[in-house]
Amino acid sequence: MTAHPLAHRTLGRTGIIVPALGVGCWAIGGPDHNLGMPMGWSTGADEGAARAGLETAWELGVRLYDTADVYGHGLSERRLGHLLTQVPRGQIVVSSKVGYFAGTAAHGFDPAHMRRQLGQSLDNLGTDHLDIYGLHHHDFGEGDRWLQPAIEAMHTFKAEGLIRAISLRGPHRFAPDRLSTVAALRGDKIARFMALFDHVRPDILAVRDNLLTPATSTEGIFAFADQHDCGVLINKPLGQGLLTRSYRPEQPPSFTDGDHRARKRWFTAPALAVLDEALGHLQDRIAPDRHDLLALALWSCLNRTGNGVVLAGFTNPDQVRANVTAISRRPSAAHIAHARTIISAAQQRLDADGQVFLDE
Repeated sequence: MTAHPLAHRTLGRTGIIVPALGVGCWAIGGPDHNLGMPMGWSTGADEGAARAGLETAWELGVRLYDTADVYGHGLSERRLGHLLTQVPRGQIVVSSKVGYFAGTAAHGFDPAHMRRQLGQSLDNLGTDHLDIYGLHHHDFGEGDRWLQPAIEAMHTFKAEGLIRAISLRGPHRFAPDRLSTVAALRGDKIARFMALFDHVRPDILAVRDNLLTPATSTEGIFAFADQHDCGVLINKPLGQGLLTRSYRPEQPPSFTDGDHRARKRWFTAPALAVLDEALGHLQDRIAPDRHDLLALALWSCLNRTGNGVVLAGFTNPDQVRANVTAISRRPSAAHIAHARTIISAAQQRLDADGQVFLDE
């Protein structure tokens, strides 16, 4: 198998140099529940497909892999750990996260719990350190009780050589809050992020961005990252498959127990009909085949910052190959702007009904 040439990026002041395309390992954790909610992927990869996809990515030149302790409650990390037994550790960049799983601890950011989870993640992955370790959400308990202890824990892990860089999630809403708190009472997630940034002083930001992301959700975050010389891990660049035209309105997907997508309106027939029309316009005008559509989605994110990489998930090796092929087809700025206009109009049509479809 011949590796495709991939553009490389430096993750800000960390000095970590990786290809612009990384692999997100959430889907290979399979179906799961956490905090009383479905938080996995019922259509995720089985063991064989997960291993094959990870190995294919490596063979094609991908070097950054992002997982979390809560993805399948260790299953994603263990599957990635199998790849780590086959490749030189110094040539692969491994990122994981902590905080969404609390177990029997008082809170997911209780420092003692964080240390146990880090140890478990290292065991699952079969390594003695993580290149990037992230605070997975912004809920630090009542009155931010666990904020300073969590920060101190992360910096201690770094001083001990257990992690190389600390990541903080960009503007984000804690998953249970999206279900239990009405929109008008949720507060300003961008202001919240800015306040946390001042305390945490992370090396890396983890930011959700794609053509479906409302402009106000990430407005200024990439310039902010550049200003502070932070690397950026851009997640959900393909909208979890929505931007690949994989879902058809005449046959909307049916997600079984343990799949977080079952509670998202984008995957319903009415929303898919609006999106499919927009994607059809894109394919008719500037993206004649699927790889062109993927390239528009991936590069619309990569063009945000020179310090960022996109993390694309997968459920089979063919998806990995398609993403690597697409990343080599850099579309023009004019085509990306055209895609933003078309997809933004679709997103606004849905929000005009009074429903926020991607409030994360």
